[in-house]
Amino acid sequence: MDARRPPLITALLDPARYPHPVAQVSCIETHGAWVLLAGDHAYKIKKPVRLPFMDFSTLALRRAACLAEIRVNRRFESANPATHLYLAALPLVGTPEAPRWGQPGTDDGEAIEFAVHMRRFDEAGRLDHVGQRGALTPAHLHALARRMADFQAHAAVAPADGPWGHPADNLALARDNLTTLHSHFTHAPDLARLGALARWTETCAARLAPLMQQRLHDGRVREGHGDLHLANLTLLDGEVVPFDAIEFNDALRWIDVASDMAFPWMDLLDHGQPGLANGLLCEWLDASGDASALAVLPFYATYRALVRAKVAAIRWQQLAQGANAAPATPPSAEARGAHLQAQAYVELALRIAQPPAPQLVITHGLSGSGKTHASSRWLQAEPTGRAVRLRSDVERKRLHGLAAHEASGSGLGTGLYSPQSHTDTYQHLLARTRALLQDGWTVLVDAAFLRRAERTAFAEIARAQGCPFHILAPEAPLAVLRERIRQRQARGGDASEATLAVLEQQIGWLEPLDATERAWCLPTPG
Repeated sequence: MDARRPPLITALLDPARYPHPVAQVSCIETHGAWVLLAGDHAYKIKKPVRLPFMDFSTLALRRAACLAEIRVNRRFESANPATHLYLAALPLVGTPEAPRWGQPGTDDGEAIEFAVHMRRFDEAGRLDHVGQRGALTPAHLHALARRMADFQAHAAVAPADGPWGHPADNLALARDNLTTLHSHFTHAPDLARLGALARWTETCAARLAPLMQQRLHDGRVREGHGDLHLANLTLLDGEVVPFDAIEFNDALRWIDVASDMAFPWMDLLDHGQPGLANGLLCEWLDASGDASALAVLPFYATYRALVRAKVAAIRWQQLAQGANAAPATPPSAEARGAHLQAQAYVELALRIAQPPAPQLVITHGLSGSGKTHASSRWLQAEPTGRAVRLRSDVERKRLHGLAAHEASGSGLGTGLYSPQSHTDTYQHLLARTRALLQDGWTVLVDAAFLRRAERTAFAEIARAQGCPFHILAPEAPLAVLRERIRQRQARGGDASEATLAVLEQQIGWLEPLDATERAWCLPTPG
């Protein structure tokens, strides 16, 4: 037994104190809670602490926090009971030395403590563990992106005149990270990196303040998760389910939706999975239609990386101080590891703030040629994690107020597929591509690009931005194209509404790549 544990926690290590079969109880301790793992169940008891970002110092506050944790996390559950982790806020009655479990809502003022009762799940299903064994797939991240886009579309919206999501608050949180890190690092190279990040943060925040305010006004600040990294995502019955959302600090939960998505994107980069980071972001953008998110996402991702750096630096200092209590005691391996981790997160933040030069890639080909498949494979292999795809089929529908997979009912040459709509779509793609390149994003435009003038217009954007220009041009025999279109129509659920009649029309429009364009072509991914 750990002598530092309070009597209540020590008593609850006894398997006999649980109303269900338990062979052994283990305890995980965090800065704010004790988590008791008891058979198929888990019980989280808040520590009576008061920290700058959380206050559990009274029984009433701990009860409120337990109820809040149940509420904010149940929002992520689907209709599938297998995804239901959060069961109830339970009172503990009796004495600390001889506690008994009460029933939800029946404490009647007799409770000595409260706990969040959860269904225990297999830790191997956590996405950080799935990634460590090489089993994390694009399908996992695409499912998460769609789940979060749907969740965010229905989440409570922060009022524009409310206390959350203002640009000044975002900057204050970012400054706090940097101030803490400056107090922990002393070596010149570390301080130089922090100085560069501080300058970038101030410049970026000033530039983005009007957009952040506009996003707040437009309802993009919502009651989100707040801590959406890979270790707070798990596979349950084939679904990717978020858990452990922040309940203890409203300001950290009522945030821009782009800030929530910046965390798993940053975490995938940290885990060396840039292709999966690309896929997560592209799928979320297609599902949410949040066109301005990419402008603010690097600011939030850098903030997230520096939060991680700050936590590691504080842990490093705590461990080093413990070692220094004994004269001439060298830092422990754990302290050295925390120091290296803090440095690594600072370096990751700097890479996000100062991305490599972008490039522009477009596709070319008839319907059914495999453009979307080839572009997906290219995104998976892209090494920076800073690439986004614009699909003409999706953007066209957004321009007409439709969701990505919503049927338009347009006929050949009418509605969404009229000549004017075609022109409007390519002009929209041009404008978005130019803005994204200026913001440092590599852009892949997935469209037919059958006419040379359309391809030339995008090549000119790349030339003006001084970035490389490439073409992905998958090909297939006409019979294969027709069969693929038939199969896609039969399956449904695709953004493309191309029919066999559209294919025949495209054949008449096709202007093949010339020799110069062929030189720009990339190998088509398998």
